[in-house]
Amino acid sequence: MAIARLFEQATGQTLSQDRFWRIGTTLMPFCRARGIDSFDQLALTLERSADRELSLDMIDALLNNETSFFRDAGVFAQIGQALLPRLAAARQRERRLRIWSAACSTGQEAYSLAMLFAEQGDRWAGWRIDIVGSDISRSAVEQARSGLYTQFEVQRGLPIRQLIAWFDPVLDQGWRVKPQLAAYVAFQRHNLLGPPPAGGRFDLILCRNALLYFSPERRHQMLEGLALAIAPDGGLLLGAGETVQGSARFVADAELPMVYRPAASRTVPHAA
Repeated sequence: MAIARLFEQATGQTLSQDRFWRIGTTLMPFCRARGIDSFDQLALTLERSADRELSLDMIDALLNNETSFFRDAGVFAQIGQALLPRLAAARQRERRLRIWSAACSTGQEAYSLAMLFAEQGDRWAGWRIDIVGSDISRSAVEQARSGLYTQFEVQRGLPIRQLIAWFDPVLDQGWRVKPQLAAYVAFQRHNLLGPPPAGGRFDLILCRNALLYFSPERRHQMLEGLALAIAPDGGLLLGAGETVQGSARFVADAELPMVYRPAASRTVPHAA
């Protein structure tokens, strides 16, 4: 199908046949709103036109932006109790951590990470914590930057205590991230098949449930890019159904599930 081919060219993601339903359910209203009569006409318009806005809007319509705060609570427990203490021990001299929330969708994962640090303010006093959230979806990144979430979105995974502590109510709109939490995070639009975000290597990269949408060749390309972006003793956290199979760049962490380390690195011991 032409639309699936154009989508893969733009994002690298494969719309397999079992995901073709998404084309119909999301693009029919998309086309109606723009006076486009059929998917063939849409594909032809995209191929012949230099209308970048139309292309970006189509990508946004087809992307799966499913996410929530503290998605998979066990993962965040592992980050807070094992990964961050390990990294803190290794970075005592620099007192700086760089974390990349890749394919972050509308930003809940990045803000969840920020809460881990903000709620341990004394422990991280004097440290520079930089969290980069990125996604290929323009609309998702715009929402993440705004820090504004509906009542439904904050109810998914966010305890009431943290909602009150880190969000301000916005009349008839929902809840907005407080400035002191937003200060931890910067968002940018980014394609995982391109060069990594600028600013140096990352101590921790979260790239959960993104590899599932790519062909084996594209996954290999993504892992090559992630290997360039990670510190030699850093950690890569993937989703539960993902592995680095086929890549020589990473090896499974000896202690932590779903965590992978650069192949040439040695395991850094846990902090006491």
